[in-house]
Amino acid sequence: MLQDIVAANALGDYRLQLRFDDGVEGVVDLAPHLSFRGVFEPLRDPTYFAQVRVDRELGTVTWPNGADLDPDVLYGRLTGTPAGELARR
Repeated sequence: MLQDIVAANALGDYRLQLRFDDGVEGVVDLAPHLSFRGVFEPLRDPTYFAQVRVDRELGTVTWPNGADLDPDVLYGRLTGTPAGELARR
């Protein structure tokens, strides 16, 4: 993992306002990327999605049922850099 998420807020419509430990911040629209199956199924409910929290140990976002997202992928979405390319830096 290259950068940790230090702040996250749900904005509605499956969007997250994120801030990373290097100061990069912005909004990620997860609607086109979530399948809402398995562990992600509860996130379909906007009230549940809004329960997003930062897991400081993992450096990423998580929900009460343990669903989490790869912070490198989220960082890449904000910066326009594919996660695989971030790993080579």
